[in-house]
Amino acid sequence: MIKNIILRYTIKYKRALRWLGGIVSIFLVFVISLLVLVWSGALGSLPDKTELQQIQNPVASEVYSADSVLIGRYFIYERSAIDFKKIPKHVIQAVIATEDIRFYEHHGIDQKSLGRVLVKSLLLRQSSGGGSTLTQQLAKNLFPRKEYVILSMVINKLREIIIASRLEDIYDKDELLTLYLNTIPFGDNTYGLEAAAQRFFGVPTPKLSIHQAAVLVGMLKANYAYNPRIFPERSLKRRNVVLSQMEKYGMLTKPQADSIKNLPLALNYTKISHHSGLAPYFREYLRPQLLEWCKETLQQNGQPFNLYTDGLKIYTTIDSRLQRYAEEAMVSQMKILQAKFDQHIKKAKPWNKQPAILQDAIIRSDRYKTLKSNGLDHNEVIKIMDQPTLKNIFTWNGEEEHLISSIDSIRHHLKFLNTGVLAIDPHSGKVRAWVGGIDHHYFQYDHVRENTKRQVGSTFKPIVYAAALEQGIKPCDFISAAKTVYKNAEGWSPANTENNYDLKYSMTGAMVHSVNTVSVKLLEKAGISKTIQLSKKMGITSSLPAVPALALGVANVSMFEMVTAYCSFANSGYSVTPTYITSITSHDNKILAVFKSAPKQPVMSKQTAQSIVYMMRQVVNQGTASGINRFGIMTNLAGKTGTTQSNTDGWFIGITPNLVIGSWVGADDPRIHFRTTALGQGAKTAMPIVGDFLQRTYKDPSLATISDASFTPLPGDLERKLSCDFSKEDKNVFERIFGKRQTEEKKNFGEKKKGFFERIFGGGGK
Repeated sequence: MIKNIILRYTIKYKRALRWLGGIVSIFLVFVISLLVLVWSGALGSLPDKTELQQIQNPVASEVYSADSVLIGRYFIYERSAIDFKKIPKHVIQAVIATEDIRFYEHHGIDQKSLGRVLVKSLLLRQSSGGGSTLTQQLAKNLFPRKEYVILSMVINKLREIIIASRLEDIYDKDELLTLYLNTIPFGDNTYGLEAAAQRFFGVPTPKLSIHQAAVLVGMLKANYAYNPRIFPERSLKRRNVVLSQMEKYGMLTKPQADSIKNLPLALNYTKISHHSGLAPYFREYLRPQLLEWCKETLQQNGQPFNLYTDGLKIYTTIDSRLQRYAEEAMVSQMKILQAKFDQHIKKAKPWNKQPAILQDAIIRSDRYKTLKSNGLDHNEVIKIMDQPTLKNIFTWNGEEEHLISSIDSIRHHLKFLNTGVLAIDPHSGKVRAWVGGIDHHYFQYDHVRENTKRQVGSTFKPIVYAAALEQGIKPCDFISAAKTVYKNAEGWSPANTENNYDLKYSMTGAMVHSVNTVSVKLLEKAGISKTIQLSKKMGITSSLPAVPALALGVANVSMFEMVTAYCSFANSGYSVTPTYITSITSHDNKILAVFKSAPKQPVMSKQTAQSIVYMMRQVVNQGTASGINRFGIMTNLAGKTGTTQSNTDGWFIGITPNLVIGSWVGADDPRIHFRTTALGQGAKTAMPIVGDFLQRTYKDPSLATISDASFTPLPGDLERKLSCDFSKEDKNVFERIFGKRQTEEKKNFGEKKKGFFERIFGGGGK
């Protein structure tokens, strides 16, 4: 009986083995057949050897300063490639220990885990979880998985195995590891080790510590679940797993691993975006020009370059040190100024008396435009925008989150004064610093570029004076400051900020005290058309009104144009064309384009340029810009302040021997401004930014070419021509006899002044 039982079970066992053998055979035949189908491309094309040799991952294009500092990137995904030699040994060890300990031994496939993967995927219809070698993961990153009607997981695994095998035939292990680390996603829309190091710890890859490397490598298992920003506790546990793996395989001693496990997460999270980094306004200004260059420039394969994926390197004229000082000075001074403005408008906000200010801002907002595009009427949009939600807002103490409506957010941001700062080398035309506003994320309107125009106020006067000198007016010809009513200009009569109508001024004196009445008379003597012609030669392309008030800066001109024009004064009468890109190279440093400065053009005599610089030096020494001396800027600085009607715009443009710096301050909406000149004039709003900037610059020993430069001494004959008093009393013979003072006259602008006999007899002579 026992024998029968044993025999019966033996037969069943052998039969089961035959069935199992049959199933395994069928399974193997099926897998091999499926493998052949995948290999042949019947289930979708696979990359061939040529394509794999020319792997090009989307790599951000990088923007560099003139001193070779990376100031920003253009990218779709935040990604930046790094060479193998720059990857620390402990990073590589962490990756190998955690992701693929036999990486340097296999040929792209780990046979031990392959069976488990296929059995789970095919027979148990489960995700295998892990099991992929680094090379297979690389294959998945380079050639993302596809969806199939059935067996998607198995087919994709087979595709990855084939591609991994081909990659191993083409690249050595170090190259494969580099490709892997440059393509792997790390979460928060960040791709590649270098981008992740910068994003989560604010350091480049070569400076990653063991702890930091373990945190980043820990994310590779699941970049969302182990994201240290979102799930710090999970991230710490996963980091410790990585450290344990490194200890297990002898890459760390137990004391080392235990010590590092006690360290806190210590993130230095730096969100890199198109708004971050140095000179964001400048980089945004370059973007459309670079896109046009890419469109017109073909690669060897006949395709145009792609700014966001081809890893171009754009070298600019920006000096990172000057750019940083300009941004720091802007923040420092605008923070102080904004506090004064907030106090100034505390009880009488401009939009309270002028509701159109807020209404216009609402209609201009992206939120309003989006809701309107969805078919909602105005009232429906306003109702939605008036509902509080959590929003981030800008403050000078940092970004803050508030429960606030869109309308209240607009109201909040309306109050901020804005600025534009530009610095150019007057001899080469190279742009050295560019600050288009106070914060590129919240205020993207660039107050430097050519199409951003504001009234320039008295900063236009030096151009008028230069035109007068070019027309033969002598700098020591004294001109009356008496009021004049211009009958052919609708009875317009310019006024001065001081009660100085009974004085006569030399050009230097009138420049120092910014005397409006004298400036208009100098424009009259020089001729409006001649003045406009000169301004165009100097680099002002904006349309200028042919009216007497041009002398007082009623024209709308950009910061870019004004600083360019002032370069002619600093460059001995020669104009320059601003340049901002020097070259573009490929990712592997092959030169693709070189940009040269345009030739200089003479626009005024050297003597005229020197005279204007001399006059503006006196403005700084003892005139409207003398307040800048509190920053320790005592010598080798010339400049001119400017303030427009109702204190809407404040300006200052300074000239040093090797740098011309312009600054503008005002609200984006001109209807928002200081109500008093004492607070709103350019000397109080724009000039401190330039003073702060120069103070920081002069303290930097590496910028001695700027701080130590001196103006060329005036030739003796020119110095004598400029040597005269600033002003004197305006008395004629009849006034001295009869004590009668003439402080106002009526005439037509441009009318030739009558001679002595014409005034007495009314006749005219030829």
